[in-house]
Amino acid sequence: RHTHMHGLRALARHRHSLAHADRIVLRDLVFRGRHGVLAAERELGQRFEVDIVMQTDHEAAAASDHIDDTVSYVGVYDQVRSVVEGPPRALIETVAVEVAREVLSGNARVDEVTVVLRKPQVPINGILAYASVEVSRDREWLLLLRRARQN
Repeated sequence: RHTHMHGLRALARHRHSLAHADRIVLRDLVFRGRHGVLAAERELGQRFEVDIVMQTDHEAAAASDHIDDTVSYVGVYDQVRSVVEGPPRALIETVAVEVAREVLSGNARVDEVTVVLRKPQVPINGILAYASVEVSRDREWLLLLRRARQN
């Protein structure tokens, strides 16, 4: 019994040393949103592309092979869509942080999320593929945000 407990502690230490080694990635999600500083961007709308990288622990899902023990891709997709296709924002930075908050709020198994939001149609006098922002937020940030809003 003592050896078994020692083994479990070693496994826990090992998993902790690999913190955030497990990820779920949703790449190139595409939505139409009405975000931007210019009135025309808000009126006409445009394409936005999103990548989501979620840090999680696959141990329970790998052991059970059951969907209830992992993060629902469909659920995350719907959460991202609700923000990007939702109320217009002036800045894509705001949209990206709102996406991160929504993903963390709706998925207890996600420890940290990175959101890359690309805006291909940038109103700029020049040629570029896209403008993008990248934000990473974790569960501690979400808890601090909630506490700050309560005060």
